[in-house]
Amino acid sequence: LSPVCLGSLRRAAMSNDNSYPMNYYRVFKSINKVISRDAIIIGEGANTMDIGRTVMGNYNPKARLDAGTFGTMGVGVGFALAAALVHPEKQIVCVEGDSAIGFSAMEMEVCARYKLPITFIVVNNNGIGTGVSKQPDTREGMFKKSPPPSLTVGARYDKMCEAFGGKGWFVDRPEELDYALEQAVAESTLPTLVNIAIEPKSQQENHKKFG
Repeated sequence: LSPVCLGSLRRAAMSNDNSYPMNYYRVFKSINKVISRDAIIIGEGANTMDIGRTVMGNYNPKARLDAGTFGTMGVGVGFALAAALVHPEKQIVCVEGDSAIGFSAMEMEVCARYKLPITFIVVNNNGIGTGVSKQPDTREGMFKKSPPPSLTVGARYDKMCEAFGGKGWFVDRPEELDYALEQAVAESTLPTLVNIAIEPKSQQENHKKFG
């Protein structure tokens, strides 16, 4: 088989892998189930954006927004907010890595204040690119042993959305994922956020990166 065929087979296997913790492809399999064909999709992150570009359903021109060729971070939530205002009749789905959401998450307050029904999905691996399963217990340990790209383990971005008046779900097992996503996209008056914890070392299948 050609490398392209082998890569497709590996991605298919990962998307059907129900092990715990989840991998990126298993998460996107469930995300694809809830995205409508005319949705506006926003993607931002490192692996999250790269993988989303290759596996997330996108059926119409000018219906996908992301950080672009230069990988400029911090644009995702603003893109989603603008899309919801310009196209109130459409489903708006914003898929963010946990590093990406950190750049502009406070804008969720604006989304909640204006009651914009945006579905935020955070694919949370506790880091930028790759994360960690545990951080050192002391400040000294953090300075000496915590990898620079790592973030807070198990950060509850869903609670942040709830604090502003939206709705949030935390998911770390595949059997919980479809239900949380279905509930989130069904909300028609408030922003929602599904915070999905995945394997910190999960990586994309070997394909060309765009960003």
